[in-house]
Amino acid sequence: MSEINFEKIVLLISPSRFEDQRGFFSETYNYQRYRKMGVDVEFVQDNHSLSRDVGTLRGMHFQAPRHAQGKLVRCGRGAIFDVAVDIRRGSPTYSQWVGYELSAENGHQLYVPIGFAHGFVTLEPDSEIVYKCSNYYAPEAEGGMRWDDPAIGIEWPLTGYPILNEKDAKAPLLKDFESPFIFGENS
Repeated sequence: MSEINFEKIVLLISPSRFEDQRGFFSETYNYQRYRKMGVDVEFVQDNHSLSRDVGTLRGMHFQAPRHAQGKLVRCGRGAIFDVAVDIRRGSPTYSQWVGYELSAENGHQLYVPIGFAHGFVTLEPDSEIVYKCSNYYAPEAEGGMRWDDPAIGIEWPLTGYPILNEKDAKAPLLKDFESPFIFGENS
């Protein structure tokens, strides 16, 4: 992993939880509070996915400029290892990654800004992922890169080969495509 501090770029957020014998309450998004943390983004779309089996890997995905998306990701049930890779050409952290465990139990969220590829692997069965996006999904702007790119070296917590869809299994290596993001221009 990088020696450069990603904390001002990709943010791990731990919302407060108020617990009692019934369970807990947590405010998972508040524009004013998040803006003070550096997430000054207007979210326009919410997504919710379910991954049934442990070891299901989705990623590494991005939306190209004009349709680029920042994401605020959380795990509503189960647990995932969530990863962001800097794909902004010219960035001092280009091709470097960060990853965190997000779970229903810990309540952590990850803010993945524009210019980063995003993906996750499930750590528990029936994991549900809920995330906000700063732009609408556009199929023509969809992009991806290999989850196991040796030049990036993501340390996935896998016990075997992951469960992938065909598109993710055949995604190009970072060296085999020109990233549509340029540091300081689209981010």
